[in-house]
Amino acid sequence: MEYRQLGNSGVRVSTIGLGTNRFGTEAVTQETVNNIIAASLERGINFIDTADVYSTGGSEEKLGIALKGRWDRFVVATKYSMEMGSGPNDKGASRYHLQNAVDASLRRLQSDHIDVYYLHRWDTWTPIEETLCGLDDLVHAGKVRYIGASQFMAWQLAYANLLAEVRGWLPFVVIQSHYHMFEREVERELIPYCQAHHVGLVPFFPLAGGFLTGKYKRGQPAPRGSRGESSAYVQRYMTDLYHTKVEKLTAWASERGHAMNELAHAWLLAQPQVCSVISGATKLEQVLENIKAADWSLTKEELKEVNAILDS
Repeated sequence: MEYRQLGNSGVRVSTIGLGTNRFGTEAVTQETVNNIIAASLERGINFIDTADVYSTGGSEEKLGIALKGRWDRFVVATKYSMEMGSGPNDKGASRYHLQNAVDASLRRLQSDHIDVYYLHRWDTWTPIEETLCGLDDLVHAGKVRYIGASQFMAWQLAYANLLAEVRGWLPFVVIQSHYHMFEREVERELIPYCQAHHVGLVPFFPLAGGFLTGKYKRGQPAPRGSRGESSAYVQRYMTDLYHTKVEKLTAWASERGHAMNELAHAWLLAQPQVCSVISGATKLEQVLENIKAADWSLTKEELKEVNAILDS
């Protein structure tokens, strides 16, 4: 497993991270979570991503059980600001909700600290000064070690970190963004900013909800039980254009002894400022498949060939 710096921080994270957004569902038992965490530890994955909103705390709860006695082996990230109740202050980036949210996450995770705490989404109703000051207080209180942003636009990240620098607060060291082979908007402004200011980038949805595994075939119904059966997000890629690209990419990867899902991860890891790719899993087998991508580093020539297919 390769490890990279989390932005300009001193901590190192595995290039393949573990996404746990479905750990709180009934379909993923505690035993399955325990096995996935054990396998991740054995194979070098040390970066785990969750959020309070995943199954309304269920993901954090199952992780809290599975991580007992192992916190020193993992870098655990969670998020706050999404709606967690029916009250008017059960969401948002206010200091009020921040204090409640972090304490609730710590209880569910059964920990005295959170390694990386993300603001899940920019909050137009809360001054970013209030949020940054509140997050800085959490770091100095020992409840949080590093802070990150999620789903920010480039100007939002730039403004927040400049404000943090001016006020003497800790900046966002990492941003989590929607980024994969068919979703490349971040390359226009966000990645150049991250390069210039050494902010780490952690892509989510690296497989486009499973479409970039190649399991969805042209002219055939989505596999039973797959996201493609009902997910509008996955279905938007089920066009002749995207099917053609996946077919070409799958053939290109196969010629080199790799699967499509490995190429999707390796391509992201070849992009500037990407420190880890978050891959969700509900089965142990999925984790083992995703880990294979950590051993494949695309050369400049290979990256050029893949980009030619994507741009065709």
